[in-house]
Amino acid sequence: MSQKLALIAAGGTGGHMFPAEALSRTLIARGWRVVLASDSRGDLYAQNFPCEERLSLEAATFKKGDLIGAATAAFRIVAGILQAMRVLDRLKPAVVVGFGGYPAFPALAAARLKGVPIIIHEQNAVLGRVNRAMAGGAAVVACAFPTLKRASDKVSQRLAVVGNPVRSDIVALQARDYAPPDPTIRLLVTGGSQGARLLSDVIPRAIAELPEEMRLLLRVEQQTRPESMDAARQTYAEAGVESEIAPFFRNMAARLEKAHLVIGRAGASTISELAVAGLPSILVPLKIAMEDHQTWNAKLLEDAGAAYVIPEDAFSPDSLRAALITLISEPGGLARRAAAARSVSIPDSAEKLADLVESVARV
Repeated sequence: MSQKLALIAAGGTGGHMFPAEALSRTLIARGWRVVLASDSRGDLYAQNFPCEERLSLEAATFKKGDLIGAATAAFRIVAGILQAMRVLDRLKPAVVVGFGGYPAFPALAAARLKGVPIIIHEQNAVLGRVNRAMAGGAAVVACAFPTLKRASDKVSQRLAVVGNPVRSDIVALQARDYAPPDPTIRLLVTGGSQGARLLSDVIPRAIAELPEEMRLLLRVEQQTRPESMDAARQTYAEAGVESEIAPFFRNMAARLEKAHLVIGRAGASTISELAVAGLPSILVPLKIAMEDHQTWNAKLLEDAGAAYVIPEDAFSPDSLRAALITLISEPGGLARRAAAARSVSIPDSAEKLADLVESVARV
């Protein structure tokens, strides 16, 4: 086969895999072949990943100060790099694209040793550890945010702001106009699953304490922890608030299309999707996120005037109730914030990233 091949290396989380999938679809549409390198966790997100082959390379991480763990991880990483070098010899990719996460390290390290061009894509506003380690040997570092913390002076000279590729059904929302409340206010709450007890507990209590005339206008759709679902339903019912509670929403694009306001965390994908969809938001950055990258992510929408940011330590029923009253009561405020969100969006991010891939790929 004469088509060029791109080896995409990504960690096994949605934050790494979703933008990797968007790039893969774009490259395939341009006539490329794609192979994915990840780990077993990536299988959860790779069921619809378009590629001709999936590789699981040896990789590992360890906690700081864990000498035994570090030694064990070193052996696995070396094994993964040797495995990846054999893969490169077999596939002869024109480029290796790394999306971060420790499972991406062996493929990127092997590419450096073999002289295969590398592109790094960083989804967050802070350069992650694996991307930071490999960025010095990359032809270009593509970043989602205008500011990239923890990038060296050398790396900063090779940055290209391309945004964060988002799913096509969410990109399609770029064409719609924001429809203000009429008078129903549709509130979408994301990020309440997978251990986010704070959001699951605080949000229903805050909404229940809103003035009655405001509560009765709300229609809440909330992701929440399974063990918190019954309590949330009861709180909303007693407050006279119509609600839909679930641990996970699959049809997110349809829900974003109807939403007037979103409450959630500040992961890279969330920020990019809110910008592309053009939605106002209340963001609660995850305090334990590595190097506080969610706070830096949130600044994009906060500085644009699109988001109201509440630090996790200050997030309480009182602070959220005050934020909701401020945002909902301001005449035209939600629409202005929606326009501000869209003003910083990059809906063609996957195309921009694919352009970079083609510009550095070896002939």
